[in-house]
Formats: sequence, structure tokens, C-alpha cells
Amino acid sequence: MIPLGGLGEIGMNCMVIECEGRAVVLDCGVTFPSKEPGVDIIHPDFGYIETIRDRLDAVLITHAHEDHIGALPYLLPLIPGVPVYGPPYALRHIARRLEEHGHKADLRPTRAGQSFGVGPFEVEPLRVTHSIPDATGLILRTPAGVVVHSGDFKIEQNPVNGEVFDAARLRAAGDAGVRLLLSDSTNVDVEGRAGEEREVIDALDEVVRDAPQRVCVAVFASNVHRLNAVILAAKKHRRRVCLLGRSLENHAAVSRELGLIPAADALFVSPEMARSIPRNELIVVATGTQGEAAAALGRIARGDHRHLTLETGDQVVLSSRVIPGHEQQVFDLINSLERRGIVVHHRRTRPGIHVSGHACREEQQELMRLVRPRAFLPVHGTRYHLRLHAELATAEGIAETLVVENGSIVECDDDGLREAGHVRSGRVYRDRVRAVDPAVLTDRELMASLGLVMASLPVDEEGELIGPPKVISRGLYPHGDSAGEALMARAGRFVDDEIDRYDPVGPEALEDQARRSLKRFFGRELGKKPLVMATVVTVELEA
Repeated sequence: MIPLGGLGEIGMNCMVIECEGRAVVLDCGVTFPSKEPGVDIIHPDFGYIETIRDRLDAVLITHAHEDHIGALPYLLPLIPGVPVYGPPYALRHIARRLEEHGHKADLRPTRAGQSFGVGPFEVEPLRVTHSIPDATGLILRTPAGVVVHSGDFKIEQNPVNGEVFDAARLRAAGDAGVRLLLSDSTNVDVEGRAGEEREVIDALDEVVRDAPQRVCVAVFASNVHRLNAVILAAKKHRRRVCLLGRSLENHAAVSRELGLIPAADALFVSPEMARSIPRNELIVVATGTQGEAAAALGRIARGDHRHLTLETGDQVVLSSRVIPGHEQQVFDLINSLERRGIVVHHRRTRPGIHVSGHACREEQQELMRLVRPRAFLPVHGTRYHLRLHAELATAEGIAETLVVENGSIVECDDDGLREAGHVRSGRVYRDRVRAVDPAVLTDRELMASLGLVMASLPVDEEGELIGPPKVISRGLYPHGDSAGEALMARAGRFVDDEIDRYDPVGPEALEDQARRSLKRFFGRELGKKPLVMATVVTVELEA
């Protein structure tokens, strides 16, 4: 096993599993930036996968969340012809995403309980419960032993969609003997159980029942169970439903195609039509649970959504968890809404308004007792989560445990479970059209925190400076500020004096001297050194 993402972090799940010289990739996800300016997504470095493409037999997908499928448009062009196996709901989303990028792939649907062969692996998808339809774990039967991968899971006793966690198959696998269990660590630090989605149906129904005006429910776009809960409340209390957010609309479209939500056109209204619906007859379902400025709820909170507004007395339901690193954004969102007289419900004020899709400690123990593996490798979590999960496995009597992070080579055979080296791993940052070099991110962060200073150095055809450099800045003073303009003029004179003093020869030397002089000047004047650029400009003088 070679994890390339998802171990030592939340999200970006991707692992290579090898046996007898052949390999499969298990999941291929992204994570989203928390502070990297101008970055839209982050995915694993696929350098190692490129080196083994001739030995790669398949990509195996467990479910349709972005942290498990979002990087496929960037991986599949590197491994043409390699088939992708996954549950139908996931494959529909993968096909849409590939079409957006102008790619096609060999997509092969799987069914829970139906095994298929891939190289030396016999793969059996296993039904698990999670916060998205068609979620699976995997049983991999190999010449070296049986490996069980939980996928993202929790254990619901009475799931709303009838997709019951297949404890019987796991118990049967445990009876036959499991060499290694890999299991989701996300909620290992939460006691008890994750809770039932039916609790949310009741909590949402109460909010809608008691709300005198418009209700806006913010959800993760992929949480079809939560969308169904809204639909139930809307029907019961005679409200219409408006969906806001492209990703939410995509998941709703796929869900309709597969019969997972009703296709009752009379229930749903477009954002344009929603404006004419009385406020007490509408439920808005929006993306933006993490306080993202560009998401639908963020625009509504600022009052700049082009179709819908919220007013004093309206209510917002944050039916989600806060992803680590987004706490301040979410707090700012709540604060912005409350200032406008909008009541905000979230899991702290109404605990039943959200339940997690990830197993808590009691469910993780239950999985271990079903499978009874010889060895355990925690996955899907930070180092902290992985350590706690390994300790839980040890307490459950599992003899062999190992905690590793991305890039580690993990070997499992008759001699035991061990870390056996490392491969190239890392992160690739992307904006909408290209990969972004880490050096570019460093420059962006410097500009954001320290500002930018640019100097233009006029020289004649002989390369001699013919006037003081023109210095301008961004992010230090407002445009047109007199104090800022005076400081820039002084900076230009300082650079001019420094060039006279050191007499650099040639355009590169001139630019280098100007950069060093400007850093020294602003370090002295402002106590910080902004990002500095200097450019030589040749001026043709009249004869």
C-alpha cells in the first residue's frame, strides 16, 4: 500500500495497492484551499503513478465525494486506457466532470456484493452507510491475503434510503480470515455513534413548521439524504424548493436520473421564479456551509446574490459540520447573518440539525469486531486521528498496527506489517486552467501580506540610467494617497543614489541593485520588506 493522499490530512484520498507486480489506484480525490491565494483545488502528486502506469490495472472508486473522485480529470490523461470501476452514482458524476474537461474514460459500474477480477485482485464492493448514496467499502482478495477497506462509512441501524450497512458480509470475511483492515479515521476522537439521518428529518421539520418567513438550508451539495429531508418538510408544510449552487444542481440532476429524489417539477422553482413566491412558502437550499465567499449562501449573506435575498425574520439552517480550518469563515458568516436580523440554526444550537457521515468510536470498534483482522492501518485523517485510531485498534486486541503518512511504502505479508521506504508524494495546486507552482504561491502570499513595490529604471541605448527610477506600489497605500506618493518618490531617489554609489553595469545588475536597495529602504521606513520588482526600460533619445 502506498498512500499518496489522505494520510496525515483530511481529504485528497488516494492510495496505490500493489501485489505480484500489478497495481490498482484506490480513490483519487482533491482537497480545497484554506489560505492559498488564487488556488481552486489541490490534488496529489501523481508522479509515482506515472512510473507504474504499465503495471496499473484499474482505478477503484468507493463513492462520489470530491475528496475521493475530484482529481480524476487530472490523473486519467496520464494513464490512458486504464478502466475506472465504481458505483453508478459516482460514475455519473465522474462522467460529467470528465466531459467538462474534454476527457473520456472507460467507466465500469460496480454493484455491492458482486465481485470482479482486476489483475491479481478479486474485488468485492461492500455496502456501507455514509452521507451520500451508493457508498461502498471494498474487500480485496489477493494471493497475499484479504484486505478490507472501509471507505468512508458509519453504521446506521435504519438508513433513510434503505442502503443497510452490510455487517453480514464483513462478519463472513472475518470468519474466513482478514489479513489487513484499513479504516476511516475522521471521527475517531468523537465518542459514541454518528447518529441517524432520521434525526435530521425531524429537526428540519420543526424549523420549517415554526418559521414565519423564508427558510434557507445550507448543505454539502452531495448530501442527497439531506436534500430529501428538505423535500419532505416542503411537501408537509406546503412550501416550494429553490436550489442555489451549481454543484447542488448537479447532484440533484444525477439523483433525479437515478430515482433518488422525486422529479416533481411543481415542487421546485428556479431562482428567477423564487422571487415571486411568498416568503412563508419557500425553502431555499444553498451551498456555502463553510463560509465560502463565492458560494450561494455567502453571496446571500452579503446581500449581493442576483436572485434572492434574506430579510429580518428569515431563518438559516447550517446543516453541516465545520471542516477543520474553516472555523473563522463560518463564524464570520453567522455573524453577518445575525447582524441582519436573520436567525441561524446550527449543530450547537440545535444538535439534531446535522449528523456526521463518518463513524465515531463505537462504530469503529464495531467494525473491528466484525472483521477481526490480524493487522490494522488507519487511513483518512490527520496524524492525530491516525494515532488515536491505531491506539483504539490495539485496545481491541489487534496485534499489528502502523501509523504512516503520504508517500510511505507499507508492506504486509506473512512476516508482518511494516514501513519499507518512501516514494515521491506531495501536492499539486491548481487554479481553473493550470497547475500553480509553489513559488508562485509564495509570491502571492507575500503580496497579500506585505504588498508589492515596482520600480521602472529608464536607461539610454548605452545602458546608462538617465533619470530617477519611477517607483509605484500596491497594497501599501491607497491609490493617490499623498503620503504614499511622497514615500515612493523618496524611494526612487534612494535607488538613484545607491546606483550612483555602486555603479552596477548591465541591465541585470541594475535591476538586482534596485531590488536590494528597495528592500533596504522599505525595511527601514516601514519595518517590512514588500515583494519588489524592478525593470530596466530603454528610452530612445532624440538626436
